[in-house]
Amino acid sequence: MTFRSAVITFPGSNCDRDMADALEKISGTAPHRVWHGDDALPDGLDFIALPGGFSYGDYLRSGAMAARSHIMKAVIAAAGRGVPVLGVCNGFQVLTESGLLPGALMRNAGIRFVCRDVKLTVENNQSLFTSGYGAGQEILIPVAHHDGNYFADADTLDRLEGEGRVAFRYAESVNGSARNIAGVLNAAGNVLGMMPHPERMIEPEQGGTDGRALFESAIRGLVGA
Repeated sequence: MTFRSAVITFPGSNCDRDMADALEKISGTAPHRVWHGDDALPDGLDFIALPGGFSYGDYLRSGAMAARSHIMKAVIAAAGRGVPVLGVCNGFQVLTESGLLPGALMRNAGIRFVCRDVKLTVENNQSLFTSGYGAGQEILIPVAHHDGNYFADADTLDRLEGEGRVAFRYAESVNGSARNIAGVLNAAGNVLGMMPHPERMIEPEQGGTDGRALFESAIRGLVGA
């Protein structure tokens, strides 16, 4: 079975090639490159990725304009059909702004851009994206963001915790995120948003390979299915 994936590019995306390279190197098949103004996704997709960057210059709010682009109607529909969707950094912001994930990403505590490798704890290793990790495993993944401070009201946070939808947690305070949340899943488990960049940690030359298992988990689960 051939793995069919797509990477969405918005004006201001700057990690779309990184994401495409990671998907191609790990799956062996180049992803489709989809433009924000397209009305439809390629047929038969197994996986959709929303990359990092500064879509539309982060005007209004980070991800707010991208969430209302033409292609997001198709992405939302695909997610509703169960197609896995990964949003990284700006992609996570787009997922919250589009309603595919709860909460919001606000300006970092301290109002500073954070760009460094950070330690994460794998909170849920039962999802399509995280089954390659051990529960409680500590991994090293880079971050690069100015608006990564995850916020949700207490009831939503309690629900995310209770339903096992916190996928990753910062091992220490990085940006002021509520409960140090670094990544969350939707209720169905097929949408993951995370601020750290797993596509930047898939080869030893990048300083580590802790991000590789995320893509391998998804590809193995989908191709095996």
